Amino acid sequence: MPPAYPALTENGTDRYRLENGTDRYRSVAAPAEGDRMAVTAPPESPPAGVPARTLVLAAGTFAVGTDAFVVAGVLPEIGRDLHVGVAAAGQLVTVFSIAYAVLSPVMAALTGTWPRRRVLLTALAVLALGNTATALAPGYGWVLASRVLAAGGAAMFTPIAGATAAALAGPAHRARALSYVTVGLVTSTALGVPIGTLLGTVMSWRGTMWFAAALAAVAALGVAALLPHVPAPPAVGLRARLAPLADRRVNALLITTAILFTGIYLLQNYISVVFEPATGGGGRSLAVLLFASGCAGTAGNLITGAWADRFGPRRVITGVAVVLAADLALLPVTGTTMAGAAAAVAVYGFTAWGVMVPMQHRLIAVAPDASALLVSLNASAVYLAVSIAGGAGALWLRAADATSLAWVAAAAIVAGLAASEVAHRLTAVSPTR
Repeated sequence: MPPAYPALTENGTDRYRLENGTDRYRSVAAPAEGDRMAVTAPPESPPAGVPARTLVLAAGTFAVGTDAFVVAGVLPEIGRDLHVGVAAAGQLVTVFSIAYAVLSPVMAALTGTWPRRRVLLTALAVLALGNTATALAPGYGWVLASRVLAAGGAAMFTPIAGATAAALAGPAHRARALSYVTVGLVTSTALGVPIGTLLGTVMSWRGTMWFAAALAAVAALGVAALLPHVPAPPAVGLRARLAPLADRRVNALLITTAILFTGIYLLQNYISVVFEPATGGGGRSLAVLLFASGCAGTAGNLITGAWADRFGPRRVITGVAVVLAADLALLPVTGTTMAGAAAAVAVYGFTAWGVMVPMQHRLIAVAPDASALLVSLNASAVYLAVSIAGGAGALWLRAADATSLAWVAAAAIVAGLAASEVAHRLTAVSPTR
């Protein structure tokens, strides 16, 4: 029998990942005498596809994505109401991103032995409470504190949602299941953020936060009613749980994520100024571009998820990163007219969001038994990139014009592609090819 990777406990059996990519099962209750890895038929067949109930997790990530990015659309209203400048109001986004990056692996470790549905419901409750606290906050300091609370709920939900979807779908459909969860984040930029921003304009920014709280509550109802029971993974100590951090393959992939998404968010964070030659500074034109980018991102997320299952995540990342870098490099030319800008943001949305699921897939394939922690670390790397892109972009704009920022973003994508190839050389496991 070929050598096997560490076991994963599933429904009273031990599952072994063999080097040829297949799974074998061994009964825990009655192992074969004299053979610690005797193979028997599984008690139930592995999932034949992605369960439809997995889609309920997308409602939760839609709430998380809306909450994370909608504040940027109402910064002037927040500043006026709380009597602070727009720059100070912008720190709400920074605080949320940093808190998410720090808390994501911590919450994954602390809740590692909880049943998955309990973690998800607790996370959505904390997210709703955090947004409620923001809506009711009497001053700037209270708003900052409430954003940390909301980030804690978001940091708890997203990684466990991804790991739960992957567990329900099985290895053969892992990337597609992850894409279904991630699509909630993508569509939040196309629908949730514009709706929340509109509410902030019509009502007040506090109405926007009530909207975010309501989304979390609705998602919690969906999870409670529709998500099947998913048992907690076997209890392990904190040292064992954090062991993947000592794996240089994991670290190389996390660095790849951070570099790639720094390039992605260099444009996303400053999309209004980069495309000002095309929009003329008009909010409606910018909203059209954001909607086009979000729709293309939704398609890209789903399509590249299927591609990753079929062709392997590394090949997908390489392909979309090359196209993304070329698109960004050409933006100073294509982004000067509305038609050119629309085409450019469509390509950007498809390729930028097409990176997320293959990166998660590669990480989980390195250490499947630590999937929740790895997805949380990947999310931390993304939010770290959001913060780095915000600061680096601000420094660049002080010294150069906005359109040239696209070249900096393209350079970061190329650097991320190089890091991806280094990670590939370190990751000699066939499923991550």
